[in-house]
Amino acid sequence: MNEIKTDYSDVWQETIKQIREETTKSEYMLWLNRLSYESSKENAITACVPSTLLLDQIRTRYLQTIEDKLEDVSGGKKIALELVVKKNHARDEKQEKKDAPLVSSVETKKAIPQHAQLNERYSFENFVIGENNQFAASAAIAIAKNPGRSYNPCLIYGGVGLGKTHLLQAIGNQIHKTFEDKKVVYVTAENFTNEFIYNLENRTPLKFKNKYRNTDVLLIDDIHFFQKGKKESTLEELFHTFNALYENNKHIVFTCDRPISEMRNIEERIRTRFSQGLTTNLDAPSYETRVAILKKKVSTLSVAIPDDVIDLICNNVTTNVRDLEAALTTLVGYAELVNKNITLEIAQTQLRDIFSGPEQNNVTIDTIKRTVADYYGISFSDLSARKKTKALSDPRQMAMFLCREITEYATTEIGQEFGGRDHSTVMHACEKIKNKMKADSTLEPAVQNLIKKIRENSIKV
Repeated sequence: MNEIKTDYSDVWQETIKQIREETTKSEYMLWLNRLSYESSKENAITACVPSTLLLDQIRTRYLQTIEDKLEDVSGGKKIALELVVKKNHARDEKQEKKDAPLVSSVETKKAIPQHAQLNERYSFENFVIGENNQFAASAAIAIAKNPGRSYNPCLIYGGVGLGKTHLLQAIGNQIHKTFEDKKVVYVTAENFTNEFIYNLENRTPLKFKNKYRNTDVLLIDDIHFFQKGKKESTLEELFHTFNALYENNKHIVFTCDRPISEMRNIEERIRTRFSQGLTTNLDAPSYETRVAILKKKVSTLSVAIPDDVIDLICNNVTTNVRDLEAALTTLVGYAELVNKNITLEIAQTQLRDIFSGPEQNNVTIDTIKRTVADYYGISFSDLSARKKTKALSDPRQMAMFLCREITEYATTEIGQEFGGRDHSTVMHACEKIKNKMKADSTLEPAVQNLIKKIRENSIKV
């Protein structure tokens, strides 16, 4: 029996033409421009894309639209679309590089050292795009493709754990890999402030100015920190840095936990600078996006997580990506420690406290200090004392670590609550606890027990 030979290339071309006309230019260029016809068979078309990221996004967001349009164009014939990844499909290398919304480190001609200030796991490939973050992600990718030209300045705002830092660092990582001549500087608002103060105290303000005014891309994370306390001199310096970069077509991207209009203690001229470009926000992920996030995360793990467990987590954790990952981490840790497969029943038991616990932002530093003091059998005031005995330094470091882990307080604010200690002392305490947890497997359950007690005590406050 002869195989039926079918050529749907004309149907495909007309389908893509109509979709292009019905889609905004930016959206089409971002996601669909690199989708190419590969082959066809009876009732199916195979199309290829150059990366797994594009395959995932097209499959999630456009597959049904394309298949519906194929049916319309073909006069009611059901034609399935099959997607495959093919990195060098039907495009010359120069055009591929020009059009690519993303360029992975594998595709670069030579190995580029990792940026010292950026975390390499924060990439666009690792960022799951859904309705809650589509606009922000599209803007971030556009900035990474054309630094200094599109959406400058740009502010990305949203609540805790929704992906602000991920997108900000993804911009930096992509520009660093793609544009070798571009100098990228990433800094948190807190570290920007601390660095400015340090250079003032050491009479080296010119060193600070040269670092931040001679960069091509400046990424400042968590600018809501600037509204805490009196930071007139820091904001004055930021104002002039902003102007110097903007006038020279250098790109500036900020993140914040709220719209600029809601920031307090900020001069109007600073507020205007922050908001004069593109402002985009991140919302809490939908159920479908939460599932996609966890499945992508699970695909990188050695521990199997059944679909019904993923469904359980996504139905109960609706706040943000960080909380989703925390639930998953709890299960992975359990599976590795007790050497058991994760089942729905185990997940329900292990995640009971997470599902019923209060929001992290309900936890205060005082609650943490009192809980830790009771746990270690010391007084509340001992945690702020200047004594450095092991009996006091260990619980003090643990309390600082927990403040950093489960609240949004800055290290300088945490240090003030522990007897006026500076931010470096808090960071040292956090690193010391992390290292102890790696070396001592019994410490992790103790930490989780403390967190549980803190959350329980937060309800009583």
